[in-house]
Amino acid sequence: MSQHPAPLRVAMWSGPRNISTAMMRAWENRGDCAVSDEPLYAHYLDHTGLDHPAREEVIADGETDWRRVVTSLLGPAPGGAAVWYQKHMTHHLLPHIDHGWIAQLRNVLLIRDPRQVVASYVKSRANITADDIGLPQQVALYEELSQAGAPPPIIDAGDFLRAPKTHLRALCDWLGIPYTDRMLHWPQGPRDSDGIWAPHWYAHVWESTGFEPLVEKEITLSGAAAEVAEECRQHYQQLHALRMRLT
Repeated sequence: MSQHPAPLRVAMWSGPRNISTAMMRAWENRGDCAVSDEPLYAHYLDHTGLDHPAREEVIADGETDWRRVVTSLLGPAPGGAAVWYQKHMTHHLLPHIDHGWIAQLRNVLLIRDPRQVVASYVKSRANITADDIGLPQQVALYEELSQAGAPPPIIDAGDFLRAPKTHLRALCDWLGIPYTDRMLHWPQGPRDSDGIWAPHWYAHVWESTGFEPLVEKEITLSGAAAEVAEECRQHYQQLHALRMRLT
């Protein structure tokens, strides 16, 4: 029996309330790409005991053994696809999870201004910590991969939305695959590939048909939310200084 060649595994490491789901849509719409939506989420919720929307459904539907998740992510791509886009949340990389497997992926970091992330996040969950939005973990992952000789490219969501085609083309060039304009637009509505938590988080993406222009909004934070955003500011600035700069 013939076997499919090993896929190009693209791991996009983001925090919540970013453009990560829209980015997943873009890759799935290529035509040669399978996608996986936050495969470590069930383990994260099961291990931490955190109360997220649809917690029990996520745990029941997903794989709670991180080792089995990793084995799957390093195996054949769904449907034998040539490209496999894996949407990850960096905070799902809990401290006990070994990182050796990550070097077998083509890793990219997706960052967003923490004030914008926090302002969006608290609309769905009242409590928030710096670890919840993943920026400290993104810095640690960047440093780890850099020390191993494979610093990941960093894409800032604000920059990206100002020039999505330019960024996607550059990313495809870095990965050694052809860019296609199919990545800029997709059909409206849910997808079978969406996580079971999608009804709680993806309403805006379900209404979308492409990347929306960047809209600068005035943000006012107070209390714990403001403290978390400030705590993450230095992490964001560190990564933002290393981001892809495209004209």
